[in-house]
Amino acid sequence: MTRRAAAAEETGRVEALNHDGEGVVRGGKTAFVGGALPGETVRYRRRRRHRQYDEAELLEVLEASPARVAPRCAHFGLCGGCALQHLGSEAQLAHKQDLLRDNLERIGKVTPRRWLEPLAGPQWEYRRRARLGARFVHARGRSLVGFRERLSSYIAELRACEVLAPPVGRMLEPLGELISALDIRERVPQIEVAVGESAVVLVLRVLDEPTAADRAVLEAFEARQGVRLYLQRGGADTVQPLAGEPAGLHYTLPAHGVRLDFGPGDFVQVNAGLNRLLIDSVLGLLELDCASQVLDLYCGLGNFTLPMARHAGTVTGVEGDAALVERSRANAARNGITNAEFHSANLAGSDFAAASWASRRYTHVLLDPPRAGAAEVLPLVAASGAGRIAYVSCHPASLARDLGILVHQHGFELLAAGIADMFPQTAHVESIALLAPGGKGRR
Repeated sequence: MTRRAAAAEETGRVEALNHDGEGVVRGGKTAFVGGALPGETVRYRRRRRHRQYDEAELLEVLEASPARVAPRCAHFGLCGGCALQHLGSEAQLAHKQDLLRDNLERIGKVTPRRWLEPLAGPQWEYRRRARLGARFVHARGRSLVGFRERLSSYIAELRACEVLAPPVGRMLEPLGELISALDIRERVPQIEVAVGESAVVLVLRVLDEPTAADRAVLEAFEARQGVRLYLQRGGADTVQPLAGEPAGLHYTLPAHGVRLDFGPGDFVQVNAGLNRLLIDSVLGLLELDCASQVLDLYCGLGNFTLPMARHAGTVTGVEGDAALVERSRANAARNGITNAEFHSANLAGSDFAAASWASRRYTHVLLDPPRAGAAEVLPLVAASGAGRIAYVSCHPASLARDLGILVHQHGFELLAAGIADMFPQTAHVESIALLAPGGKGRR
């Protein structure tokens, strides 16, 4: 079998950053070069071929951008967990705002009346939820734990992570040593991280049942590191503590007198500090009062619902995950909130149209959908009677599509939009938008 020769080295000038934070080099077939910045001249090698573009490895920066900074993490460039550590924080915000603007104009054909100031919170050690890969490497005689390498399916060899919340960011090597010591070391492919304000949970995906000796090793690690280990043998419903009672994960929103309990597999916003800023921003945009009747779609465990209930007449939360709905109800009761109700409905389908909550009138609507967006519920939102609609998005393209539908098909006006930097050092873009029926809401 003939071995394919390595691609030739090339030199080019970077024109822009793409949505993944890679430098775009044109001239011939476009190359996306991770770690390169606009205005730089770089030497690179193509590593992955695609029809319209190639992914490339940065070999050398020949002429650096003034915006370039020294990455804080020693593993930046190898690890695929971060894409923008070489770009200063203010420049990262500007890049993400530009991405949002481009998506709104190109996909949605909309422009907000005003741009919101970017929301920025903790830049490092912020990530309280993560999924880490694990692999026992025979050639090294040990297990690696961390994120995958860029342009590779291999687990990056990491000593520490600068974005994972403490203490997990300094626990990658000890976790590798832990798995290496297990009889089932080759049957532990993944670790889920969940960090609360008073507990840290690590969920080990196990493809085989741990032996008695394994359980002893795991229990000793728990005691030594001050964390709780859970095991997941199958689907999400199989997640159970290694021993003892559940860990009692929670976070607080002091400005609103709210505490939210969550489980190791529940969705929570990964950046606790930014989440608090985001909630305050949404409340400020909605301008709630005691007469407000709010519909909170994709409400999760009540992250926005319960703070809004402190300021509104009533809040109706709707979520597709029935377990999260039960968590929301329990969180409301625990906080003494009686003016919030919760319903389970598949918001990606059409069966919710006959539900009692769907036929009511509302003064305000909040949407916080997954990456696919909220296209299926937009007719309901448009018919709700709401005078103000806030949309929190984790994907600018689906946000732009949905805003375009609300503006061009349903007669709404896009009053404001901006970014919330939920994932600093990465290319991920979280956004906020505010809409009102055409001719209303002049602020």
